[in-house]
Formats: sequence, C-alpha cells, structure tokens
Amino acid sequence: MTTREPQAPRLARLAGLIADETRATCLLALLDGRAWTASELARHAGVAASTLSEHLGKLVAGDLLAEERQGRHRYVRLADAAVAQLVEDLAAQVGPVDAVRPRGLRESSAGSAMARGRTCYDHLAGRLGIAVTDAMTLRGLVRQDTGFALTDAGVRWFEATGIALDRRGRRPLARACLDWTERRPHLAGVAGAALCRHAFEAGWCVRIGSERAVKVTTTGQQALAEHLGMDTTALR
Repeated sequence: MTTREPQAPRLARLAGLIADETRATCLLALLDGRAWTASELARHAGVAASTLSEHLGKLVAGDLLAEERQGRHRYVRLADAAVAQLVEDLAAQVGPVDAVRPRGLRESSAGSAMARGRTCYDHLAGRLGIAVTDAMTLRGLVRQDTGFALTDAGVRWFEATGIALDRRGRRPLARACLDWTERRPHLAGVAGAALCRHAFEAGWCVRIGSERAVKVTTTGQQALAEHLGMDTTALR
C-alpha cells in the first residue's frame, strides 16, 4: 500500500509550469521587477503573440504571475517576492551564464553586463550585489556566520543613510539569495529591496539595455565609497 503525499500533485504542477523554455524565458525576464506587456514578452521570447498569450495564461492560473489590464494592453509581473526567489534559486542550479558560449559579440556584451551588475526582482545582484553584501558584512552591518541577518548596526546604517525599511509585511528583514552568476549569496529581503530602490532613486545605479543589467554611476561610485568603503573599480 503506497502512502500518498498530499503536496506531490501540486509540486508536479508547479514544476510542469516552469519546465517550458518559453515560460522560463518569461520568468527570467520578469526578474527585473517591472511589469511587461504581452507583446514585449513575445518579442523577447521570440514567439508569436498568440503562443505567448497561452503561456501567460498558464503562469497566471498557476499563481506565478499577476496581471492587470490598461486599455488595450495586458501587463504581467511576477506574483510576489517568493516567486522571484524560486526562479533565482533554480537559475543558480543550472550554472552561470558564461557556462554557455555566446552566439555573438552583442550576446557576449549583454552577458558580461548582467554578470557585472543586475537586478534580481527588487534587489541588486551580480558582482555589484555581492560586492555590496561583502562590504556590509565587513562593516558589521550584515551577519553571515550564524545564518543571514541585518545587525543592529545595520539597521542604524539604513536610518543614517536615509533608507527606510518597511517592516509591516511578513517578508524577512534580510535573507540570503544565491547569486546565479557568482554562486554566492547576496542581500535580499526588505533591506535588499530598500537599498536597491534607493540606489535607483538617488542615481547610484541606472539600467542599461533591455535586460536586467545595471551600472554604477559616478555618483554611485562616490556614494558606495563613502557609505560602505567600497572600491568600485571592478564594477565600472
């Protein structure tokens, strides 16, 4: 007599949703934290709009995506931070982007930019995210020796830097997110999201290209050196 595991059918359905290259492409693209139109995702995935619409319907029904309509446009985004964490964790298991030979100079440049710095849903990732996390750890703002946590000094640092931490929800203040290019944890959670949001609002970082890649501005280099003692030479 076999014992039925009640979660098995749900896990199988979830795995089936992700186990399609077009749907996986959409989920990875939406890790930039923004809402995309169906037509934008269709072009990005290289499929017909009708095909993409069918895939989006499955992802929305499976609670991996949330959608909203504005006039003629249908926008979709990742349902929440938990879905983003799931996609990023799975991506980390398949190896860094440089494990696959790029098909041309443009793809190689895009891959290099993504590895140097990018957003992972609503926090910083790539070498930039790792460098920020390492600097915060070195200064005693983040602890990684007994789990992953923001210290009291870290909370005070956010306050002194003028970065508000929204603790009203159930999301952890800080958590480790395994970086799929660096294969090391970077800062996520409420603190990671707040720092990323401030980095864009203060002009420390800007998005580049159509991917999730970001670069540190001159203002950002000065701010990161001042607030975290970082040497941003390798991130330029």
